[in-house]
Amino acid sequence: MNTSFITRGELLFQAILHIIVFLFYSFDRNNPGISYDHFLFFAIYTVASVIITYYLMPKYLYKKKYGTFTGLAVCVFFTVIMIEELLETVLFPGTIRASIVPGIYYAFFDILPVLAILAGFKFAWDAIGSQQEVEKLRNYVQESELQFLKSQINPHFLFNNLNNLYSYALEGSSKTPEIILEMSGVLRYMLYECKEKLVPLQKEIEQLSNFIKLYKLQIEERGKVNFTEGTMDSGFKIAPLILVVFIENAFKHSQSGQSKDIEIDIEVSMEDNHLTFICKNNFEQVTSMDTVAKGIGLKNVRKRLELLYPDRHKLEIKETHNQFAVFLTMQLEKM
Repeated sequence: MNTSFITRGELLFQAILHIIVFLFYSFDRNNPGISYDHFLFFAIYTVASVIITYYLMPKYLYKKKYGTFTGLAVCVFFTVIMIEELLETVLFPGTIRASIVPGIYYAFFDILPVLAILAGFKFAWDAIGSQQEVEKLRNYVQESELQFLKSQINPHFLFNNLNNLYSYALEGSSKTPEIILEMSGVLRYMLYECKEKLVPLQKEIEQLSNFIKLYKLQIEERGKVNFTEGTMDSGFKIAPLILVVFIENAFKHSQSGQSKDIEIDIEVSMEDNHLTFICKNNFEQVTSMDTVAKGIGLKNVRKRLELLYPDRHKLEIKETHNQFAVFLTMQLEKM
């Protein structure tokens, strides 16, 4: 817990707190007014509270040295009592206030509430500050994790597509330049337009369409791809590169085990502020490959959805012997 310096806000808070406590401490219905001894004794309490709250608490209490803190705090407390009693014998000689035994008894219940209030409010202030630091750190860690997860998408995309591009180049396919052009467009979007946490929904859907075109070029006549796009509300924003992962996964695993009869159906629609995404693909089981539900890309996107849309999304993945289906709903934010 950081207590090495006092901020301007804390200094103002402590000043107001001390004034309020002093007024309550000095108030006497039978003897209204503030006298010199009130200032003197409260100044001693203030010094004691500073020792407890700005030295003993950070040095011992916050480091869980509870026994040492309690012992030293009790010593400070009784030192204040003794100082007050000595001063009262000088300021009020011959009165009951100058009597040691009853004076200590009254001083105990006079000083204890003041120090408890001052120390208690300081503890509460530090606890709130500590909680704010924890929240900042949690947000920083979450943002760093999101950036790391997003950074994995680019090499994952490149790895899958460069292999396909290499095959087409070896075959001397006339579609190789077109594939390169589509790849550069998708990469440009990934590298330069996806830096923000959220992007316009319409822009993301456009890139989704481009991504599908890229993979369609690779399938050629080996199957069919259906992409249905409902009416999109341009006033919403979405986390970038979420839907792309499912589409990439569909194309990858449809092609991995079959050379023909590939079927991929993709549907995006929107109702109110809820986006619905459905992606289905057929595939043939390949013993040398892990189940598609365990892919790196899917683990990545699951984690991103948990971080970006907690309690605001529903993801269902169903796999049969020859079909893989993704059903995703997301509650989007307005721009």
